[in-house]
Amino acid sequence: MWDRQIPELIKHWRVFRFDLPGHGGAPAYPAGSVNDLTTRLLATLEGLGVQRFGYAGCALGGAVGIELALRHPERLASLALIAASPRFGTADEFRQRGVIVRTNGLDPIARTSPERWFTGGFAAAQPAITEWAVQMVRTTDPGCYIAACEALASFDVRAELGRVGVPTLVLVGSDDQVTGPAEARTLVAGIPDARLAVVPGASHLVPVEQPAAVTDLLVRHFSTAWQPAFETSTGQTALPAAALKPVLSPAPPQPLQSGPVAEIAPVVAPPAQGRPDPYDAGIKVRREVLGDAHVDRALAQADDFSGDFQEFITRYAWGEVWDRPGLDRRTRSCVTLTALVAGGHLDELAFHTRAALRNGLTPGEIKEVLLQAAVYCGVPAANSAFKVAQQVIREETTPQE
Repeated sequence: MWDRQIPELIKHWRVFRFDLPGHGGAPAYPAGSVNDLTTRLLATLEGLGVQRFGYAGCALGGAVGIELALRHPERLASLALIAASPRFGTADEFRQRGVIVRTNGLDPIARTSPERWFTGGFAAAQPAITEWAVQMVRTTDPGCYIAACEALASFDVRAELGRVGVPTLVLVGSDDQVTGPAEARTLVAGIPDARLAVVPGASHLVPVEQPAAVTDLLVRHFSTAWQPAFETSTGQTALPAAALKPVLSPAPPQPLQSGPVAEIAPVVAPPAQGRPDPYDAGIKVRREVLGDAHVDRALAQADDFSGDFQEFITRYAWGEVWDRPGLDRRTRSCVTLTALVAGGHLDELAFHTRAALRNGLTPGEIKEVLLQAAVYCGVPAANSAFKVAQQVIREETTPQE
């Protein structure tokens, strides 16, 4: 994606590029959150001897840039956010995409990528680049793609933008239908030291579609908007060098000898600081499993009569039980589906079938659960369950054209 920018950038700075896990042939170690990607990136840069740097990222790469500015401001001197957003669509949209990939593979997503990433005129005039985009998605590791969707689903920093304290360029294509000018203006309005650049005639992958304009904007931004280091001893002069392309994977650091790949160390979780309030954990798990739309409807319909019940199930069913570490969510979905079949609770079976798909069960695995339930819960109950689940699976796994 950055090939056309590199020749000019390396005249001024030492440049590193990185692949997302499982993308571009990088090792397939899934990272399910933007924080995980950011931690891996910092470990990689430390292994390369880079302490303080300017950062440019596009789309999910932009989310990593915001995370760097919020969680590790001492490492960042300047920031460029391209086709980025403080929240990428809705969590439901990205988790739905994960369901489609589990069921149909990456081909449906790959075939529709050019229309999301490029303007129609560019795609028609540049068939080789269009085919590159399709093949790039098609050859990505599916598990890593689903993890990237989950990372975007859980990313929401709208309330934190005021804490971004580095000079920031927000760059967007005028025709971007994914994270367009509206999202860019939200970033500029929220980040204290930010300026906006709208590139005409470009869609989502602006560096590919309008490389000269993006190169010029990046050079000007990083040449003029470089925040002084917190400590003068850290240094802030970037040295020209050949571009390197580390990949983010949770393996021990390796010395850079003949190849451009830098491996990184696994992330060690900090010690627990006490158990959080079960309600807070419950609402988070409930949204992740059932989806924002379902939970929003349930909470909106609550009143003085039913509000206590909604708090009860959020706190105890989701915060106390679903959040326990003893079973993974796939297993909990299997148990839940079986129990709902046994009880004849078809309404709840419908949204828990959706939840099972979100939790990683395939339609084939859901079928096996229902067949098992037919033996132990009865054929009539399973017959009704199959009808409900079949309809839900059709709705959830049909690729959107």
